[in-house]
Amino acid sequence: MTELITKIFFLIAVLDPFGSVPVYLEATKNFNEKLKRIIAVRASLIALGVLLFFIVVGQLILEAMEISLDAFQISGGVILFLFALTMIFGEGKPESEKHLIKDYKHVTIFPVAIPSIASPGAIMAVVLMTDNHLYSIEQQAITTLLVVLVVGLTLVILLAANWVQKRIGEYGITVISKIMGLILASYAVQSVLSGLKGFIGNL
Repeated sequence: MTELITKIFFLIAVLDPFGSVPVYLEATKNFNEKLKRIIAVRASLIALGVLLFFIVVGQLILEAMEISLDAFQISGGVILFLFALTMIFGEGKPESEKHLIKDYKHVTIFPVAIPSIASPGAIMAVVLMTDNHLYSIEQQAITTLLVVLVVGLTLVILLAANWVQKRIGEYGITVISKIMGLILASYAVQSVLSGLKGFIGNL
């Protein structure tokens, strides 16, 4: 149970559903309520599809390139750590991703689905969490279900985006994103340490 709760919190941290709210509201400001709901649903489904794709194919790519588990843990941890630093010390996920909006007519895939929901950090995280060398098929299946659950939670939050924005405010959402960044940084450091421990142990 503790492991499940830990994974859920980590996935919430890396997907950062609340951080997607200002991005979604800015991206859909020119649409009516019906189209906003459609965009939220489609963006969530596309993001989920991208994450599931990398859960299945990410490991195959790594094995085809003959990348060792230790090397992947270290490199993946470093990438996640750098991603976490942008969440903590950068201008914040909402502001940075708002700047990516160039065409308000086509915002479902970019930036709402990618990178707001299925960010590079989220993609790297799900690949790390479903590594064949570390986790059984059952554990990977549970992780995949948790990914579906958290994306579903993200969809619910996007559908209630106006209410969330009024209750928490954009400043509050930015603070939450930075806290999520701290959690993500901790996981990233742990991944690097595990990779180094395995590498040193094999010397």
